[in-house]
Amino acid sequence: MPQPSPCPTSRRRRRRAPRELARAAAAAVLAAAGVAAAVAPAPALAQDNYEIQVYGAETVAAGSTMVELHSNYTFRGGNEAETGVRPTAHALHEALEITHGFTPWFEAALYTFSSAQARYGWDWVGNHLRLRGRVPEAWAWPVGVSLSTEVGYQRRAFSADTWTIELRPIVDKQLGRWYLAFNPTLDRSFHGPGTSQGVVFSPNLKAGYDVTRTINAGIEYYGTLGPLSGFDPVAQQQHQIVPSLDLDLGPAWELNLGVAFGVTHATDHLLVKMIFGRRFGFGGGPGDAPR
Repeated sequence: MPQPSPCPTSRRRRRRAPRELARAAAAAVLAAAGVAAAVAPAPALAQDNYEIQVYGAETVAAGSTMVELHSNYTFRGGNEAETGVRPTAHALHEALEITHGFTPWFEAALYTFSSAQARYGWDWVGNHLRLRGRVPEAWAWPVGVSLSTEVGYQRRAFSADTWTIELRPIVDKQLGRWYLAFNPTLDRSFHGPGTSQGVVFSPNLKAGYDVTRTINAGIEYYGTLGPLSGFDPVAQQQHQIVPSLDLDLGPAWELNLGVAFGVTHATDHLLVKMIFGRRFGFGGGPGDAPR
């Protein structure tokens, strides 16, 4: 599944933002999506989008639990089902992610994916399990580094490849007001037509800038280039550019908003996304664990 997936929503410490500012920023992002929806062309090929996020290297603190809701709606996507898979046009995708930190350098997460469309109603799509470890801060590396492994099942109606595994190396760095993250992701199908492709390269990037103490404006990129044995022709690759905002709602909260634009025929051309997260610490109040 191209998850062109933590970020600022990078799971780094932020300061609290006024509620009015958060509402205004969210309205700006959604307004931009509405304007673009009127002019963007629709592609012919379908694409799955559930967890659209670039991961940061930091893990959830030991003893803390992070609950995140990933929501996105496709305005301009695949209008015809491909290989028996439901189209993505006018689909609302929801992914519930629950992540628990077991040590200062290891976390585990469970995802539940769902999809809603007027024609089909609301359906369960599948579940994924993710394990992630990071290089401890005590090692004092010049960049943040972690490695995520995600395995899961998705129903045949939503993905031609029903069992998949993802290996995601993660590198990030804070440079003054700039935040940079790179996820050179490797995907592999174990059941379905994609099995013959072998390992597929799906790089993700994020560059964000702290415009104010409460707003980080950035650009995210999600791509699926094809198998390592030989990339697909450009027209068959998936490339999304996502202007995004990360809002500081305090140490217990995360909020990421974005508008995704597909730039190839094989990519959903327009969708909006939101990631809303709440951190719960143990032995104290919510969000008491240091980030």
